[in-house]
Amino acid sequence: MAFRTAVLALLLVASAIGAAAAPAATQEAEGEAYSGAFVEFDATGAAVSDYAVDGTVVVENVSMQSASEAGGVLDAGLSSVTSVDAAGLSVDSRTASGATVTSESGAKMKAYDNQRGVVQVRANGESQVVHASVDGEARSESDSRVVVSGDDGTQGTFLVVGDGEATVDEEGDVVARVDGDGQLVYRQYNGERSEEDGEQERMIQDGTATAEVYVHSAAEGGGEAESNGTSVVEYGQDTTVEVQERSESRINMTAERTERQGKVIITTVSDETFGSADDTEVLVDGEAAAEANSYGEVQQATQDGDNSRYLVRQSSSAEASSDVVVGVNHFSERQISMQSDGDSTDSIDDGDDGSSADGPGFGALAAIAALGGALVALRRRA
Repeated sequence: MAFRTAVLALLLVASAIGAAAAPAATQEAEGEAYSGAFVEFDATGAAVSDYAVDGTVVVENVSMQSASEAGGVLDAGLSSVTSVDAAGLSVDSRTASGATVTSESGAKMKAYDNQRGVVQVRANGESQVVHASVDGEARSESDSRVVVSGDDGTQGTFLVVGDGEATVDEEGDVVARVDGDGQLVYRQYNGERSEEDGEQERMIQDGTATAEVYVHSAAEGGGEAESNGTSVVEYGQDTTVEVQERSESRINMTAERTERQGKVIITTVSDETFGSADDTEVLVDGEAAAEANSYGEVQQATQDGDNSRYLVRQSSSAEASSDVVVGVNHFSERQISMQSDGDSTDSIDDGDDGSSADGPGFGALAAIAALGGALVALRRRA
């Protein structure tokens, strides 16, 4: 009788674990949605839809098609393209820092789970046409930059980095052509876009700024997924940046380029995460960088200056974050450290692989092990 009772208990525990695991299995089977700390979207075979940042949909639909397949649609000019015949889109990968969507046309879209909801659409060697239905009023600032203003007062910008062009079509949506190694980039601002934001966009477009780093608290954002607190966007394909350590008073990262020429690294830190940005000091390879007074001085440092320079700017008031813009005077591999007057010096490990013993389901597994032991003991008594 005792043995039968133990068996029933084991079956009940297994059933409970199966029920708890069901949502994850369902999500994996559906496989075409992403929900992070800041960014959410759905994906079908033809488009990415309902792209939301901080719970607000900013782009209703994004679709991609190769320019060769678009054919005669482009003959009347880019602004005449009101839709593209896209197919074969799939969510290729999901991580704590974002998701990648691939297309049969060869284009690849990467959505970064950070405060600005950055999106990159890379042409990957071929000409691609990208059409985005936006939730707001779109206007062209140039033949490579389109600004979208939402009814809630927020703004976002589409930028062409490298070869290509972007404009507003006849229906008020954004359409872009991206060629070769070019890319279409989207940045969302939690408020009105400032002159500082425009300066950063210009540096990204002209290749002066080749990477952005976002650091935030894992508790920030409104999505369902837990974020690892860092997000790195690399615009120059020969630039890599890795955050190695972060705390309330220090951020250490390694920036590496295959070429010697200096470049700008933009780091956005939330006020909740990184002490007082006003008191930030920047070191490059252990030597103090000089504080600049303008973006121009930061850019001059990258032109083989005597030392690196940095600029600290408060982001839009609604974002509660600061930008630390570092002009590194030369490369190959440089160690960049940012220090503030934060009270805590305990570093935060971003390398958690989720394998700790106290993770989800550990208690249930322990219960199964205990019941298994009980069954063995009962059989021996029998």
